[in-house]
Amino acid sequence: MNSLDWIAVDWGTSHLRVWAILDGRVVAHAQSDRGMGILSRPQYEQALLDLVHDWLPDADTTLVVACGMIGSRQGWVEAPYRAVPCMPQGTTLAHAPTVDKRLNVVVISGLKQSMPADVMRGEETQIAGFLALNPGWDGVICLPGTHSKWVHISADEVVSFQTYLTGELFQILSDHSILRHGMAGWDEAGFADGLAQGLERPERLSSRLFSLRAEGLLNDLAPATARARLSGMLIGAEVAAAKPYWLGQRVAVLGDSALADLYARALASFSVPVTRHDVADATLAGLSAARAAYLKQDQPCEN
Repeated sequence: MNSLDWIAVDWGTSHLRVWAILDGRVVAHAQSDRGMGILSRPQYEQALLDLVHDWLPDADTTLVVACGMIGSRQGWVEAPYRAVPCMPQGTTLAHAPTVDKRLNVVVISGLKQSMPADVMRGEETQIAGFLALNPGWDGVICLPGTHSKWVHISADEVVSFQTYLTGELFQILSDHSILRHGMAGWDEAGFADGLAQGLERPERLSSRLFSLRAEGLLNDLAPATARARLSGMLIGAEVAAAKPYWLGQRVAVLGDSALADLYARALASFSVPVTRHDVADATLAGLSAARAAYLKQDQPCEN
C-alpha cells in the first residue's frame, strides 16, 4: 500500500475498527473483536498492529486518530473528560505511548456531566461528525446502542445528555436471566406489542418482563415473539423516560440501521420529527475533524 495520510480508529468495549485514509478517501478497512473489555494496557499496541501492520511504511510515522473506550481509565491512555456544555470535541488530544516508531497515536477525550452524573466516550466523535455533515443543526441526537444516549444540541454545543443501559439490559436478560429459556429469533408483531407496553406503562416494566417467562410456561409463547417483545418493552420504556429530551424537538437517530429503525418507530408513535443517519459516516467525519484540529494546534498533545 502507498504511504497513507492517516489511520482512523474507533475502539470500543467489544470491537476495534480501523480505516486507512489517503487523499480524504477510505482505501482499506479492518476490524477485530479485540475491544477494551478484553485487553490490558500493554496489549493495545499489538492489537492495533495486528490490523494495520501492512499499511505502515518502513520509515515514516503515520498519524493514528482514535476515539472510544481506548481513552478510558482501563484503556491504552486515559484521555480526560471535558465538561458539558461544550463543543463535542476539544483541540487537545491525549498521546498513547508506543514502541513502534511508525505509530503516532492520539486519543480523543470523552465528555462528562456532573448533575445528573453521566459520561460518554466515542459518541462525542459521532456527534461532532454528524454536526460537520449537518452544519447549523439544533435538536436532540439519539445514539442507540449498548448504552444509548440522548443528547441535546444547541449552537453546535452539547448542552446535556442522558444515558440508558437498554442494550446491555437486553443482552443480560435474553442471555443470562431466567428469560433466556424462551428467547430466540425475531417477530415483528411481538416487537410492536412490547413497544406499545413499554411506551404506555413504563412503570410496569419489571412485572411485564416476568410475564414473558410465565407466558412461555403457560401459553407456549413463541421464543421469537418473546425476544422481540422484550426488545420492544425495553426500548419503549427508554423512549418514554426520555420524553423531556424529545418533546417539542426534532430528533436525529444516529446508529446501526436496524437498531435506528426500531427507535425511529418508537418516536414516530408520538409524531416526533425524526431522521435516521449512518453512524459509520458520522464516526469518520468526527475523526477527520479531530485530525484537522490536531494538525492545526501549536502545542504538543498531553502525555
